[in-house]
Amino acid sequence: MNAAQGYALAWRVAGRLPGVLVRWGFAVAADVAWLRHGSGVRRMEANYARIRPDLDSRGVRRLSRTGMRSYMRYYAEAFRLGSYTREQVDARVSTSGREHLDPVLEAGGSVVLALGHLGNWDLAGAWATRHLAPVTTVAERLKPEELFQEFLAFRESIGLRILALGDGDVFRDLVRTARTEKAVIPLLADRDLTSKGVEVDLCGRRARVAAGPAALAITSGSILCATAITYERLRGARRRAAGSPWGIHVRFHPPVEVPDVPRAERVAVMTQRWVDDLSQDMVRAPQDWHMLQKVFVEDLDPERYAATLAAEGA
Repeated sequence: MNAAQGYALAWRVAGRLPGVLVRWGFAVAADVAWLRHGSGVRRMEANYARIRPDLDSRGVRRLSRTGMRSYMRYYAEAFRLGSYTREQVDARVSTSGREHLDPVLEAGGSVVLALGHLGNWDLAGAWATRHLAPVTTVAERLKPEELFQEFLAFRESIGLRILALGDGDVFRDLVRTARTEKAVIPLLADRDLTSKGVEVDLCGRRARVAAGPAALAITSGSILCATAITYERLRGARRRAAGSPWGIHVRFHPPVEVPDVPRAERVAVMTQRWVDDLSQDMVRAPQDWHMLQKVFVEDLDPERYAATLAAEGA
């Protein structure tokens, strides 16, 4: 069985099993991965050490166990998300900062959200497309193609419109959507190693993130808000309605103002500002930052990064 077939099987089967059994299974998988201490867990720990320098090595190790459980919780929920009722989705989501978005959406406009790999963005998208506005976002084309198609079918099944990187001019399509439709456009942007990325200060360390959210907001005239999705424990009536001990909180930060600087500098300035906002939540709930890849400049291969910078300059 290849990866695509495995994911397809999980999506078909997980929704038919008791939620407690699926959560338990993925919690066990998280602990096994943590104990094996492979490259992904080690990278997670290195990233945690960058954003939480107050922790010693033992504290980082403990944090990575919680982080792996949070990461596996995302997959347990993703495989079952198609079986949730609307009432269960609503009970699992709480928000703050909607006052920053609602006036724009009520007037028929669009909003651009800068997201990190925090919490469960699929659950947030399923909620947002019904309660805020239709959601349009971008997905990296995974390999093999069958795996990408499984993820595409899943996200479209929960009401999201997905634009695949590499299929035509995605940025132009996003600009058209932002200018002509009432839309929520969330973009995962806390990692970008292409020549189009922006180097920023992330929790006191240099990192490279995507320029897309700021560039889209500037080009389309939409507002840009950093948005954090973190897990929260559910209790009482809300837990019973959700059918789960876990929910998510979606925090919409205030819009990033367009700076009064030369146009060529606006993307970099606005990118740093949304990163500053998002980093608050990363430090507050680091276990929900599911970053098992290199993002900080000091961790990158020097020769490859020099080539990236050279390409950017060209």
